[in-house]
Amino acid sequence: MLTILAICLALIALSNFSKPLKMSPNVGFVFLGMKLSGIANLIIAPIFGVLLAALAYGILAMRRFALPIAYFYAAYVIVNLTLFTLRSYGTTNMPPLGFWIIYILIAVGVSSGAAILLTQRRAELV
Repeated sequence: MLTILAICLALIALSNFSKPLKMSPNVGFVFLGMKLSGIANLIIAPIFGVLLAALAYGILAMRRFALPIAYFYAAYVIVNLTLFTLRSYGTTNMPPLGFWIIYILIAVGVSSGAAILLTQRRAELV
């Protein structure tokens, strides 16, 4: 299961690296509930790409450094989703409710799942 979560996190890292390329007018990294654009998007999105790439590698290699990154990212995802929902509710930025619920379940499941599973296997980390 950790391998699957690491692959998911690596894919999210790739997605974050692509955000500054602006492949669609609606694309932008969401940081603390706000969709970024311009120079902020150019700086923050790759930083999170590196963070998630490091986390994915750390999980695959069962490295100890992955655990605090996993805790940080799990907390960040929950805060980010909450702030985005509060800021976007009732606006055109808010996705349809059914999609949003599924997105939240997957985002929290992958990020928190990685942290929980790494914690359970902490003794195996090197």
